[in-house]
Amino acid sequence: MTNLVTVALRDDVAVVEINNPPVNALSPGVPEALTRALDEAIAHPAVRAIVLAGAGRTFVAGADIRDLERAAWNADVEPPDLHELLARVEDAGKPVVVAIHGTALGGGLELAMAGHYRVAVPSARVGLPEANLGIIPGAEGTQRLPRLVGVERAIDMCVTGRLVPASEAHADGLIDRLIDGDLLDGAIAFARQAARNGPPPRTRERSDKLGTSAINAPLLEAGRQLARKVRRQQTAPLAAIEAIEAAATLPFEQGRRRERAIALASVRSDQCRAMVHAFMAERAVAKVPGVTDQASAQNAADIREVAIIGAGTMGGGIAMACANAGLAVVLTDVGRDRLDAGMATVRRNYESSITRGRLTREDVDTRLARISTQVGYDAIAGADIVIEAVFEEMALKRQVFAAIDAAAKPGAVLGSNTSMLDIDAIAAATRRPEAVVGLHFFSPAHVMRLVEIVRGARTSNEVLAASLALARRLGKVGVVVRNNTGFVGNRMMLPYMYEAQFLVEDGATPEQVDRVLTDFGMAMGIFAVDDLGGLDVAWRIRRELNQFSEPGARRPLVADRLVEMNRLGQKTGMGWYRYDGGRTPLPDPEVLAIVEQVASEAGIRRQPISDEEIRERTLYALINEGARLLEEGVALRASDIDVVYLTGYGFPVFRGGPMFYADQVGLKKIHDRIASFHRSFGERWKPAPLLARLAGEGGERGGTFRAFDEGRYA
Repeated sequence: MTNLVTVALRDDVAVVEINNPPVNALSPGVPEALTRALDEAIAHPAVRAIVLAGAGRTFVAGADIRDLERAAWNADVEPPDLHELLARVEDAGKPVVVAIHGTALGGGLELAMAGHYRVAVPSARVGLPEANLGIIPGAEGTQRLPRLVGVERAIDMCVTGRLVPASEAHADGLIDRLIDGDLLDGAIAFARQAARNGPPPRTRERSDKLGTSAINAPLLEAGRQLARKVRRQQTAPLAAIEAIEAAATLPFEQGRRRERAIALASVRSDQCRAMVHAFMAERAVAKVPGVTDQASAQNAADIREVAIIGAGTMGGGIAMACANAGLAVVLTDVGRDRLDAGMATVRRNYESSITRGRLTREDVDTRLARISTQVGYDAIAGADIVIEAVFEEMALKRQVFAAIDAAAKPGAVLGSNTSMLDIDAIAAATRRPEAVVGLHFFSPAHVMRLVEIVRGARTSNEVLAASLALARRLGKVGVVVRNNTGFVGNRMMLPYMYEAQFLVEDGATPEQVDRVLTDFGMAMGIFAVDDLGGLDVAWRIRRELNQFSEPGARRPLVADRLVEMNRLGQKTGMGWYRYDGGRTPLPDPEVLAIVEQVASEAGIRRQPISDEEIRERTLYALINEGARLLEEGVALRASDIDVVYLTGYGFPVFRGGPMFYADQVGLKKIHDRIASFHRSFGERWKPAPLLARLAGEGGERGGTFRAFDEGRYA
């Protein structure tokens, strides 16, 4: 018997245990080993019931994502088909009790639903998160789930992909019993009782929760509305609802065949390829050559106490992120009034979480107790990591870091939450530049997942490893980038944002540009983003970096005029839009008048601009700058750039990120269009050398950033 699956007899109960660490994925070999183990247990004359369990920390957390990736990209490769295994479980003839701890996700839950009964520890969670990968639950999950929990609950689980606590699953009928004590002992006792109750029930034969066409019609329509709201423009959730409808209207065998056809179509889709790429790319960012492949880096600093300098919006958000992760936090500032104001904001944020049902009062009290406040630099003396979160101004940051250097203990990581500034210039204010690293959190820092980890010229591998470990501890995605102006995210953001502003000066409107971008899938339009962050922020960046100083460089004129008029965005109630006391951007005729006046003064002849030109000029500006970053080595991989934009800038996951999207469009097509913009608009549109080189490779569509990554890190 292979060690992937073992069989142990507990008197008259056979315990079949899956042992495929770390998460017992249904990788190749596991279904076959499980089938053999079941055959052995079924054939054993002393066995009256079977318990199916998972070894280690979880039951089964799904299929092997690599199998899905191969099937998504290769039409000759079929995704795994678990039908024979599931039929073997369901037709065992002896009760099969599935014992769930940790998680039962995707194929793991589909396997569990083929069992006759399911028991779980209260801490377990179950779910069908396939929509996160652009696919549907394709191993009969859309057919069995509505038979167990009903059509409405099945739709909710498949569309949202959320993890359902065991208590909720028990209330829905998905789990038959919660086991408070030892799971295996409880499952065995349950199995013995089930063996005395006669022939085991088969899920596929149940129909009492499937409803009627009249009952289901509004549920299906509500589900489609939910999918369009929470999974905007994604096809897989709607496909899952179609498969659930088949479960409610067709016999099981016909329904599962319909599900299989829908599943195959979803696996072959561009959205699946993009979302699988995003999944794999997010895991690849933790692999940093010279850092995570060294033994010393594996012993990253064990960070227990974090000191945060600056109690403003970013400092308070970082404090919350650290407290939420169980770390001790000391928040410091130059005065008690600033600390009190910062903590008041932290408390309001936590109160909002209670109101929304995300945290309990006990949760909040525990987290607040982890945050202490103290005026002055003496507060940081015992911290394992110090994170500076003061105003984005170089002279101030250098002054702060000189003080940090004097007060922080030897071996402490010294992090700067800067979004644009030169980490090496900041590190030069200390006697230990090897300890200095950029930690660019995104606002709100307790919510946003991305942290850009900025590697200075002398930042040590141990400090980078500790920074990656901190990001993981906080539940965030840490992406290591090299020091340069704006790092990856904001360096790409500036040409994207400025091109949008030039489009408005040339003839578009802010609302047209934002509509094109949100229709593409962006979480927000760029002008709404500018209003949210504050127009004065980009204005200060332009001054700090002395942008557009080169002769002939085009400068965003309207943005400067709006700042002069104190139209700074949401904080003043007016920016590119007006807000009328709320947060909803409303088109403002006054802005159009300002645009027309400024364009006239500058001799710009405004004319209508197509949606296609808007999409190309904004997104291709983003891609062209990304190619420069990749060639310069600022970004380790094209996929790292994708992760930055997916987790920090609202790029649609079903597009896979800007560089993956470029591959899908075709680099030759993008290069040729950029070259035409270069001829029309000048040097800001000069094609990146890497883009030009890749566009000339690989035939009609050119090479790919994906292949470039594989070539660098094969």
